[in-house]
Amino acid sequence: MTKTAALCWVVLPLLLPRMLLGQEPERVPLAFDYTVAGVRYDSAVPTPEAVLGYRIGTRHTRPHELVEYFRRMAGESDRVMVEEHGRTFEGRPLIHAYVSTPGNLARLAEIEAGQARLTDDPETVTDADLERMPAVVYMGYSIHGNEASGSEAAVLLLYHLAAGMGDPVESLLQHTVVILDPSFNPDGRDRFADWANGRRGAVATSDPADWEHDEPWPGGRTNHYWFDLNRDWLPGQMPESQGRLAVFHRWRPQLLTDYHEMGGNATFFFQPGIPSRNNPNTPPEVFRLTEALAQYHARALDRIGSLYYTKESFDDFYYGKGSTFPDVNGAVGILFEQASSRALITETAFGRLRYARTILNHFVASLSTLEGLRDLRLEFLRHQRGFYRGAVAVAGRFPVQAYVIGTDGDRTRAQELARTLQRHRIVVHRLAREVTAGGRRYRPGSSYIVPVRQPQARLIRAMMERVTSFQDSIFYDVSAWTFPLAFGVPLAELQDAQGLVGEALGPVEDDGGAVLGGKAEYAYVMEWGRYYGPRALYRLLAAGVHPLVATRPFTLRIGTADTRFAPGTIIIPLRGRDEDAPAPGAIHDLVASMAREDHVLLHAVSSGLSIAGPDLGGQSSRVVEVPTIGLVVGEGISSSEAGEIWHLLTERMVIPISLLPAATLGRVDLSRYNRLILPSGFSADSTVAKRLEDWAVRGGVLLAQRTAARWVIQSGIVDEQMREIPRDTLRVAYAELDAARGSQQVGGAIVEAAVDSTHPLAFGYGARVPLFRSGTLYFEPSIAAGATVARYTDAPLLSGYLSAANLEHLRGSAAILARRRGQGAVILLADDVNFRAFWYGTNGLFMNALLFGGVF
Repeated sequence: MTKTAALCWVVLPLLLPRMLLGQEPERVPLAFDYTVAGVRYDSAVPTPEAVLGYRIGTRHTRPHELVEYFRRMAGESDRVMVEEHGRTFEGRPLIHAYVSTPGNLARLAEIEAGQARLTDDPETVTDADLERMPAVVYMGYSIHGNEASGSEAAVLLLYHLAAGMGDPVESLLQHTVVILDPSFNPDGRDRFADWANGRRGAVATSDPADWEHDEPWPGGRTNHYWFDLNRDWLPGQMPESQGRLAVFHRWRPQLLTDYHEMGGNATFFFQPGIPSRNNPNTPPEVFRLTEALAQYHARALDRIGSLYYTKESFDDFYYGKGSTFPDVNGAVGILFEQASSRALITETAFGRLRYARTILNHFVASLSTLEGLRDLRLEFLRHQRGFYRGAVAVAGRFPVQAYVIGTDGDRTRAQELARTLQRHRIVVHRLAREVTAGGRRYRPGSSYIVPVRQPQARLIRAMMERVTSFQDSIFYDVSAWTFPLAFGVPLAELQDAQGLVGEALGPVEDDGGAVLGGKAEYAYVMEWGRYYGPRALYRLLAAGVHPLVATRPFTLRIGTADTRFAPGTIIIPLRGRDEDAPAPGAIHDLVASMAREDHVLLHAVSSGLSIAGPDLGGQSSRVVEVPTIGLVVGEGISSSEAGEIWHLLTERMVIPISLLPAATLGRVDLSRYNRLILPSGFSADSTVAKRLEDWAVRGGVLLAQRTAARWVIQSGIVDEQMREIPRDTLRVAYAELDAARGSQQVGGAIVEAAVDSTHPLAFGYGARVPLFRSGTLYFEPSIAAGATVARYTDAPLLSGYLSAANLEHLRGSAAILARRRGQGAVILLADDVNFRAFWYGTNGLFMNALLFGGVF
């Protein structure tokens, strides 16, 4: 490039000695005076200030401004291309930029094909091929929306790479293709940036009591539905995650970087993390390359005088985080954690910390990443080739050679699991012939098979296996995430898959709904247990139909066959007492749409007289009332649990709910609602407790989860008991105190509960159910007959870590309690049954509580 350079304005004193180039050095367009040795900037490429109207670091850049600058750069620079890979729940674009030399960008399709060959057909890739390949790095910023400095650093990096002239920039671009994602979480960032920018005057203050520093609940960390997107790389349930996973698996980068913030009194962290907490499925070469890159980060931070550390915190165990997910996909993931200013300036133990300084640290770490990748390019490429060359050998050493998934239970949940696997380039096949395993028969046409012997062998093992033995007892995140247990599907582990693997499936779509028997003359009955059954039932209620739920089994003559229906079957009369209810023709159409769109099974019935058990109009069948639901939210409440519930009801089940601030419960008109949900963290004074109790006695159903359930008991709303675990750390040495306390926690394990499947809250379930368990709250089985819906088995641990003390307290304790209170009910859940939106297997228990909470 031969264009003249532009002078970039600065406002704060020089931080570093100027690195003279024989002329006045040019500065990175940040609110600090910072230069990069050997780099001048092309005046034809617009600076961030020229487009946005302010210097980076003097305010919080909003998501639409990030998009504006990236798209402007794509139009102005031949080193930049921008694509959109999705939209958020709030409709914001998710974008990424490709940054490289014009020559590399001109042959992107060829480079992409080379990346696919490196992972899908690595045996054909020679050393000479690697010499010609650029390395690909996916650099993602601010997945937690209020950890805002990362996105600002992304803007600086884009400008630096697009406008920079000189070998320090041009050599980076020659040997790399940079995929630059400026904001993994635009909705959360917008929530935070709007708060910070809108509560700041012309002069920023460092006072931590100032309003700008006091971000309100739920904060900007999470997305629209308050999901932590940095826990969703493996589940892939959110649109932001699905978009970035599509980019990741399309390009299969050798390196992914993930830029975060932590407490303001910290310094700067980069990986490696705590070595004893690495996932054993990760090959050692990942950690060697991580150590090699660390030398570059250390030198870069040394130059600007930033304090930093490694190996003392964070880990590489849970593959659902951005810095660990690449490790099981042939790449290397690197986590950066920057001490946060949150506001433009804040007070810390080290003195005042400015936003611009936090941006500088992430910018410098971004450059050190690219420098390290340039120098170690062949090592990263060889690692990825070796990772996939070794996949067959890895699969051969694993005792399980294939997983068979049954679809003849809840077909939809099995399809959701298959679709999740496919999202990660895992090939799912049809079952070629019948096989019996684990006491269950799996048949072609109603089963999938996932052979381990394929390129994603390590990832398959990591997603599907059960693990109960660990090197360490402390986990930064969950210790278990076994997907078949989470989705609640029939599964068999096979040691030999010979002759069982049929053709590969194309993209899996939900299907399997049907109306059997044509048009009904008297009623339809809907089998209960399909995942979207609650959505179908609410369609009926919203249309003015008055369906009933059978609480006892019954048998009907349908055609020439006698068909038995289980408790929970929904009875849909064609004609009822309500003259304003839909006419039979409308019900026929509605039932057809339920089968087609909600994938449920319905049967046409010509008579209400049963062959065995109650008739359709019997007294044991109860009318299902329309749920009017209030979800309590606000300060102190777990935003993640509240968001999971909000997302489940509105996005998946299409059921409206009202979000009720906890502070208003003392005055809001509770009679508008017949269902109230209390997520973890809820507590209130005795006046509110009495108000909720009176509301339940008058007919409301109060559903409380985890610590909110403890509050319900402690407030005397129901007469139940809890188990308390003694915490003995008095004889532990100070240096060992954190480890001792951590080992007693339950950060996330999978446990088994025995279920009373005759209870309305368990309709559609069998005798056992896997539950996700976190925390150390334990309920005693109820003193009331029939009120213990589920209790943990005597050998409850299915996957994950539980200390001996926690395991002992869990055995035989209650998982779900349901008590009548006057005309209403109180339901207590010991676990998060909607965990992170991928715990499909227990969503039905939650929906049963809402729909059938007035039935038992």
